Amino acid sequence: MEIPKNRDAVLALDAADPLADKRSLFHLQEDVVYLVGHSLGPSSMASIDAVRRCLEEDWKNGLVGSWNSAGWFDMAKTLGAKISGLIGAHPKEVMVTDTVSTNIFKLAIAALPLVNAKVIYVDETEFPTDQYMADSIARIKGISCNRVTTGDEKRALNSGGIYIKSAVGFRNSNRVNMKDYEEAAAKSGTLIIWDLSHATGVVALDMQAVGARLATGCTYKYLNAGPGAPSFLYVHKSLLSDMTTPLPGWMGHARPFSFEPIYAPTDNSSRFASGTPPILSLSALGGALSCFEGVDIHDLEEKSGKLGDLCVAMAESMGLCISSPKTAAHRGGHVSLELENAYAISRALHDQGFQTDFRTPSTIRFGLSPLYIRYIDIWNVLQAVNKIIKEKQWDNPKYLKRYKVT
Repeated sequence: MEIPKNRDAVLALDAADPLADKRSLFHLQEDVVYLVGHSLGPSSMASIDAVRRCLEEDWKNGLVGSWNSAGWFDMAKTLGAKISGLIGAHPKEVMVTDTVSTNIFKLAIAALPLVNAKVIYVDETEFPTDQYMADSIARIKGISCNRVTTGDEKRALNSGGIYIKSAVGFRNSNRVNMKDYEEAAAKSGTLIIWDLSHATGVVALDMQAVGARLATGCTYKYLNAGPGAPSFLYVHKSLLSDMTTPLPGWMGHARPFSFEPIYAPTDNSSRFASGTPPILSLSALGGALSCFEGVDIHDLEEKSGKLGDLCVAMAESMGLCISSPKTAAHRGGHVSLELENAYAISRALHDQGFQTDFRTPSTIRFGLSPLYIRYIDIWNVLQAVNKIIKEKQWDNPKYLKRYKVT
């Protein structure tokens, strides 16, 4: 991308942005540029209103009757259907439930009887929790868990076992060609469990088109559903009847109010429901998803890509090290820089109103959520990074103190 010549040129990009009006849907402080939507999205007016309504009307006045009158009982399934539109899936294939970790466990255990090779693969660069869960599943089932090194993915795809894989890498935003992976996996009978956490809401996913069969993802990043918001789970309709959850729940029963002693699952993804759904969090998610109404997911991906292109171009012109792919087609919704003194730089940025995050040992990530991030935000934060480095503003004892959460 050609770098705009001046600030006015950047502001012109924002003025022409078809998604610009979406920014007003969020609670954003005027003196803060929030570039951490890849970790925790900001609150929206709709989410706050939905939670308040759930507390002050549905629970306070409706009490237990709100399971019917407010639609609590079907809320997880209803919201799953809404998420299906963002990932290119059928409504009955998506269910909101539990956490990404728990859903990886459920999907892997349920999928193992369907593969020829009883073995699990996970990338050595995968998000740590996914690796921990893969190890635990292997121990429980008495099978092997193998780490996949970069460039050796074919070993996992040709294994005929289970392969846990992120669609977008958490550290460097590397985006996987899901269609190519699924085509290779189909030849060997390998089942891929996709982690869509860093892709949903910012990448134009199409699970049906790429042949994806299993996935899970979180809702508190680019979907902006709030801290601790529940995950979603996807199972292609061709596999649903063959998969049995290892953690059956009453609400996943085909006839829950018959109170039958033997589990009989529903004919859709709600068969993977475990326990009582977190209604307050689901209310926040419902509000958050309303911000996507009328938005084409391809427009979100296009803007995120352009924001990333501007970030990459400016960083390159400043001689900074970029660890993310430089082309939008190969990158997710965040851009990562590898910098000496990265932690101190991130804290100096914070003091100047730019919230980013740091990943050890030397990564600063910039989350480029297209619903509320502007081109001028990217222009300003890169100018700030350059000045902090050149003037050694990071070299201050207060910026060396490590917080528990970075």
